[in-house]
Amino acid sequence: MVALLMSPARLNQTWVLRISSAVLLLFVFLLGVKGLGDGFKLLGNDLIQDFFTATDDPFVGLIIGLLATTLVQSSSVTTAMIVGLVAVSDNPLPLANAVPMIMGANIGTTVTATLVSLAHMGRKEEFQRAFPVAICHDVFNYMSVLVLLPIELATGFLRKSATLIATLLEGVGGFRYESPLRSLLDTGFVPIRGLVEALFSTQNGQATFLMFLAVCFIFFSLFFLVRTMRSLVHDRVEAAVHRALGSSAIFSMAVGMMVTVMVQSSSITTSLLVPLGGAGILKLRDAFPITIGANLGTTITALLAALAVSGPNAVAGLEIALVHLLFNILGTVIIYPVETIRRVPLAMAEGLTRVAVRSRKTTVVAVAAFFYGVPALILFVARVL
Repeated sequence: MVALLMSPARLNQTWVLRISSAVLLLFVFLLGVKGLGDGFKLLGNDLIQDFFTATDDPFVGLIIGLLATTLVQSSSVTTAMIVGLVAVSDNPLPLANAVPMIMGANIGTTVTATLVSLAHMGRKEEFQRAFPVAICHDVFNYMSVLVLLPIELATGFLRKSATLIATLLEGVGGFRYESPLRSLLDTGFVPIRGLVEALFSTQNGQATFLMFLAVCFIFFSLFFLVRTMRSLVHDRVEAAVHRALGSSAIFSMAVGMMVTVMVQSSSITTSLLVPLGGAGILKLRDAFPITIGANLGTTITALLAALAVSGPNAVAGLEIALVHLLFNILGTVIIYPVETIRRVPLAMAEGLTRVAVRSRKTTVVAVAAFFYGVPALILFVARVL
């Protein structure tokens, strides 16, 4: 309505401002990824090795990815950090250790929609419709991990496939994995490095502050990027979701992927489905393929983060981003096409909803414990032992 009252010139200025803001925020995000890698390099081998030791256990790595994502409410932040750690030139995070962390981030991203569904608890019928729409995403991602993590641990299939693809990309047509953004990022990083060196004389002090600054850059740039992108495409997002209702599964997945790429947040896409489900507009079977598309769309952030890394391990950053993409593609291919398997996450979502409706207060406690309490306890026990 406000847009209709604006003059064409004013409307164009608003669009230019928002698009410019989005580009600037994306640049800040990439600076954050670069800063995180540089900060880890400054920390030195001992501290980095201590961190990597904690992730040698694939199950602990899975929990780290899950807990980190639930705490910052963004798998994009977690995957961007993982890309930066893998691409560090000195003592990088091994790709094998990073794969379970990526899988954990995939599970953690489902928490937002689940929390949104709890807002419907005061109205039993709404909650009964909204809750399964939210948790079908949880169940699907857990199933993907339960199937693919053992295969990955036994064969290294995802890791080897990503390495092969990255190698092929390097060799096709003389292409080399060298982002045109890197020189621009190096230039933009000069004043940041100068500020850090001016404030701290010790290497550890510089590293700690640089990593803190990098995490702030990543978190806040993505937060405001999501808001900016949502304001740019809000009407188109809602229209796209409504067009997907009752359409083919492939189209619904494409809509979920497209919306997530536009707003750079799978949480927004899946959270948008919850009130539609609660209102009875969107049925569970129609929401399911849209959430799968959101999973695929969120992999773009890791691929963007791979553009920011440089040095001898730059390709490793691309490889873990490709692992994220392959994991989501394979999860979709394994679970969705066969109707018998496809029914499993839907049946589980409906079954868990029947339990949740009987004791809604217990459900709140269970969700909090499941996403926050249990992962934190497991990490604590793993550190003690």
